[in-house]
Amino acid sequence: MSKPVMRIGQRAIGADHPPYVIAELSANHNGDLAAALHLLEAARQAGADAVKLQTYTADTITIDHDSPEFRIRGGLWDGNTLYRLYQQAYTPWEWHPALFARAAELGLTMFSSPFDPTAVDFLERLAAPAYKIASFELVDLPLIRRVAATGKPMILSTGMADLPEVAAAVAAAEEGGCRELALLHCVSGYPTPHEECNLRAIDTLANAFPRAVIGLSDHTLETTVPVAAVALGAAIIEKHFTNCRADGGPDAAFSLEPDELAAMCRGCRVAWSALGAGGWELKPSEAGNRIFRRSLYVVADMAEGERFTPENVRSIRPAHGLPPAELPRILGRRARRAIARGTPLRQDLVEEL
Repeated sequence: MSKPVMRIGQRAIGADHPPYVIAELSANHNGDLAAALHLLEAARQAGADAVKLQTYTADTITIDHDSPEFRIRGGLWDGNTLYRLYQQAYTPWEWHPALFARAAELGLTMFSSPFDPTAVDFLERLAAPAYKIASFELVDLPLIRRVAATGKPMILSTGMADLPEVAAAVAAAEEGGCRELALLHCVSGYPTPHEECNLRAIDTLANAFPRAVIGLSDHTLETTVPVAAVALGAAIIEKHFTNCRADGGPDAAFSLEPDELAAMCRGCRVAWSALGAGGWELKPSEAGNRIFRRSLYVVADMAEGERFTPENVRSIRPAHGLPPAELPRILGRRARRAIARGTPLRQDLVEEL
């Protein structure tokens, strides 16, 4: 069975293509359009393929309510209500045209996570080339069907979901009209301890959903986990990034700075290029070294008719003589003629029985 491939813009994405790196802008602009535009430039310089936004307002994602169930306890956003957090974190919709335009100038693909149908309609007017469904929205099957109806490629994050919930989301996307789908393994911990990453779930998703491209949405504080994910088959890597963690912001604590994002991009692509095809063909870098493997050599001067023994023939480097596997057959036979020390042992030097 052929490996699944999806396209976002002109870029083919799949296991047989270099990893597709998505830099998640999220709330790391801190309400400053100039900072957001600078982040686009930093993402391009770091080597990201795409920058992703989140398209919502506090009113489209929740309601302004102060009851306990609307209040966050613990973690980075402790004490906030959902409404206040999203008021602080959202990317103003009036910025979107400028961000899309600047991304295009930089050669970056830009798309977004919509959080309600009005966001889908808005992003369609901006000709978004793809859509991402956030982990927390994976259970919103009507939203998934609405996004799927656009016919655009879709990426679904699977944080907190069990396999039946992922299957239901995939079914909703396919029933809604999606023909190009990716699933990102994700742990929705902010930040995620590396020992909780469960990267073997990448293979679980690939086996359970063979028509989907598989990737990772990572919230660790490092670059090692995404590189390992690529080695395990992830074709997409999504990572939050910021100009400077010290600047603060809702998502800064689990975001990479530009030099770290660049190191991650390089590491992921090196890991992918190192995978190879799995065959045993001799590689160009090693071809010249075959001659330095072991073979049989005469290691002491021998007279004609003298028997070969462990004292006068050994397996040593280089590889100009008979293979070492021939040694048991050679021992006890006689030399056809005098042989000088350092001569590679060839069949014509060995007397036949």
